[in-house]
Amino acid sequence: MEELTRRRRLLVLAICCSSLFIVGLDSTIVNLALPAIRDEFGAPVAKLQWTIDAYTLVLASLLMVSGSTADRVGRRRTFQAGLVLFGIGSLLCGVAPTIDLLIAFRVLQAVGGSMLNPVAMSIITNTFTDPRERAQAIGVWGGVVGLSMAVGPVVGGALVDAAGWRFIFWINVPVAVAAVLMTALFVPESRAAVPRRIDPVGQVLVVLLLGGLTYGIIEGQAAGWGSPLIIGCFTVCVLALVFLVYYERRREEPLLDPRFFRSVPFSGATLIAVCGFSALSGFLFLNSLYLQSVRGFSALHAGLLTLPMAAMTVVFAPVSGWLVGHRGPRLPLVVAGTMLTASGLILAQLTTSTATVQLLIGYLVFGLGFGVLNAPITNAAVSGMPREQAGVAAAIASTSRQVGASLGVAVAGTVLTARLVGPLESGFVRAAELCWYIIAGCGALVLLLGFVTTTRWARRTADALVRTG
Repeated sequence: MEELTRRRRLLVLAICCSSLFIVGLDSTIVNLALPAIRDEFGAPVAKLQWTIDAYTLVLASLLMVSGSTADRVGRRRTFQAGLVLFGIGSLLCGVAPTIDLLIAFRVLQAVGGSMLNPVAMSIITNTFTDPRERAQAIGVWGGVVGLSMAVGPVVGGALVDAAGWRFIFWINVPVAVAAVLMTALFVPESRAAVPRRIDPVGQVLVVLLLGGLTYGIIEGQAAGWGSPLIIGCFTVCVLALVFLVYYERRREEPLLDPRFFRSVPFSGATLIAVCGFSALSGFLFLNSLYLQSVRGFSALHAGLLTLPMAAMTVVFAPVSGWLVGHRGPRLPLVVAGTMLTASGLILAQLTTSTATVQLLIGYLVFGLGFGVLNAPITNAAVSGMPREQAGVAAAIASTSRQVGASLGVAVAGTVLTARLVGPLESGFVRAAELCWYIIAGCGALVLLLGFVTTTRWARRTADALVRTG
C-alpha cells in the first residue's frame, strides 16, 4: 500500500468510522421505532423480533467470510460494495409496504453491513502502520461505538416523532452515498499478501446453525414446541454444529478453527460476548416497548430517558480499556457482571407507574456494566492467541457479539409472548418480569466467567495454544 500523509490517513479513518456510526446508529434507532412499526402494520411481537434479528443474524453469519473476501478481492472494493448494499437496503426499508418486506430488506441491509465494520478495521490497520498511531486510531474507532449509541436514542426518537419511523432508515442513504464517493477518492486499495481461502461449506454450516437456533426460539411459541417444524429447526442446529466441528478440524484454513476453543480465555470471551450482548439487546427490545406502549411516552421522550445509560457506556468504555491495560481483565469483567445483574433485578420491579428516579437508576447501572464490558472481551479474545491468528480471533469475538444480540431479542420476545395475557399495553409488566430476571442471569454468567477465565489455569491453556501454534 502506498505511504499516505497524516492528513490523508486521518481522512481514511473518518470515512471508515462513518460506516461504523451508521451501523451502530441503525440498531439503536430501530429498537425505538418498534412501537410505531407495530402500530402501522399491526405486527405481532414475533414480527418485531424478526425486524431486529433478521439484521443481527445475517450480520453474525457473514462477518468472517466478508473479511476473507475483502482480503482476497480488495478491501476498498468490498467496503464500497457494502456501503451500496447497506444504502439500498436502507432505502427499501423506508418504503416497505408490509412487515414481511421490511424484514426482507433488513436482510439486504445486513449483507451490506457485514462488509463494513470488519473490512473498515482492516483498512485502518493497514493505513496506520506506526504502532502508536494505530493504537490511537483504534481508540477513536472504539469511541465511535459509544457515540452512535449515545446519540441514537435521541436522533431516533426525534425522527420517529417528527417525520415517522421510515426516516430512521432513509437517514442512512445520504451518509452511504457520501462514504462511497469519499472512499473512491481517498481510500487506497489493499489486499492481503496471502489471503485466506474462502470456506463455503463452513459458511453454510454457520448459517444453518445460527438460523436454525434463532428461528426455533422465535417461532416455537406460535408453531408449538413439539411441532415437526420446530423440532426440525433444532435438529438442523445440532447437526450443523457437529458437522461444523468435524469439517473445520480437517480443513487447512478453516472459517472457524475449533482449536481456538482450547484456550479458556478465548472460549470465555466468546461466551461473555454472547451473554453481555444478549443482555443489551434484550434490554433495548423490552425497554422500548415498556416506555412507549406501556407508559405512553413519545419516541423522543423514550430516547431521552435512555440517554443516561448510553452516556455511562461512553464514559466508562475508555476507563475499562485503561483498567485492562494496567490491571488485567478480571476487575472490569467483575464490575460488568455485577452491574448487569443488579440492573436486571432493579428493572424486574417495574410497574405501570414506576418513578422516573428508579428507571434512571436501572439505566445508569446497566450503562456502567455494559460500558466496562467490551474492552476485556476483545483483550481476552486476542491475548494468548498466536499473533498471526489475532485478527481471526477478533472477528470471532465480533461474531459472538452479534449472535448474542440475536439471541437476546429472540429469547426476550419469546418469553414475553408466552407469558402475555391480554393486550401488550396491560399485560407487559407481568409478562416481562421473567425477561428482566433472564437479563440478570446473563450478568451473573458474565461475573462467573470473569473469574474463571482470569485464573492461572485459564492462562496456562492459552499459553499451551500459543506454543502449539
